[in-house]
Amino acid sequence: EKVAHTGVVGVLRGGLPGPAVALRADMDALPVTEEVDVPFRSRVRTEWNGMECGVMHACGHDAHTAILMGVAELLAGMRERIPGSVTLVFQPAEETPPIGEDGGAKMMVEQGCLRDPDVGAIFGLHVTSIYESGRIGYRSGPEFFASLSVRTLAQVVLALVIGGTGLVLVLIFAHVL
Repeated sequence: EKVAHTGVVGVLRGGLPGPAVALRADMDALPVTEEVDVPFRSRVRTEWNGMECGVMHACGHDAHTAILMGVAELLAGMRERIPGSVTLVFQPAEETPPIGEDGGAKMMVEQGCLRDPDVGAIFGLHVTSIYESGRIGYRSGPEFFASLSVRTLAQVVLALVIGGTGLVLVLIFAHVL
C-alpha cells in the first residue's frame, strides 16, 4: 500500500495468533550531491527548498531498504510459524519533507499505516560506521536526530544500529519474532 506520497506499507499476517509489530526502514534519497568519483555515483539533480542540489542515498538509506526487503522475504518464508502480524514500513522523508509539504512518519501515521492491525511495537534500524564490523549497538527509545519524532509512532521503539553488515539484523528480527 502506498502512503505519504512515496512510502510503502505491507502487512504479513502470521499463521498463529499473536501481537502486531512493525519493522521500519527509511528509504528516501537525500538532497546531497555525491562527490565520490565512482561509476555508480548519483548524477541526479533536483530542487530542494528552492535550491538546486544533487540527490543520493546517503546515510545508508539504500541499505536500510535492502535489509528490510530481505527480512520481509525471510519472514514470508516462515509465515505459518509467525505469531501475530508484521507490518513492514518503508518510510520516505526521514529527515524532513521539503518546506511547505507534508510527508514522512507523521503523514504515514495520520494515514493509518499502524492500524489494521493495531501495531503495539515498532522496530527500526540504522547502519553506521562508528562501530567496527561485526558489532551491534542498540537502544530502547529514539536514536539519531530524525528519530525523535518516531516516538509517537508506537509504544516502544527499539533502534538497532548495525556496524558493517545488515545480515545480523535479519537474524535478530527472525529471533525476536
